[in-house]
Amino acid sequence: MNKLTKAKFTLREALYLGFCATFIILARVLLRLKLNVPGHAMFFVMFFILLGRGCVPKMGAASLVGLIAGVLSTLMGLGKGPLLILKFICPGLVVDLGAAFYPRLTSSYVGCIIVGGIASFTRFAAFFLIERFMGMETGIIWQKAILDSTLTVIFGCLGSAMVPAVVRRLKANKLIS
Repeated sequence: MNKLTKAKFTLREALYLGFCATFIILARVLLRLKLNVPGHAMFFVMFFILLGRGCVPKMGAASLVGLIAGVLSTLMGLGKGPLLILKFICPGLVVDLGAAFYPRLTSSYVGCIIVGGIASFTRFAAFFLIERFMGMETGIIWQKAILDSTLTVIFGCLGSAMVPAVVRRLKANKLIS
């Protein structure tokens, strides 16, 4: 098997990644909780992005989950424009980068929590840019972006903490390799 063939996703792997991306969107649509707590949606985003990487341990798997979720979210009208797609791709890129440095990422609680927190923090730029484009005052933007990002990181870490147990269970039942 040459390197090019090994780098491609199999049909089974593509289905796993597609399901993870679809579950991110389903969680956003069906569980639209009016908690008035910023960042609570990151719980599901980080869980399914890391789960996608755990099911398909190949470079680019988490980024592909983020890309699919971002495109689906845009097509369904859950947000506007390319900034929404970026909000999903950036955490996926961070997860793939973390997995490049630590290949057993999805089986480690500490690794998942750290990478999940860092990946969740990528939303800081999105918060900052959105508020800036709306014309808000810079001091208020910083305060709001820091508060929103802190809560987003907390929810992202909580969602990430669940991944190793699920991945171990899937491996024990031979649903993934």
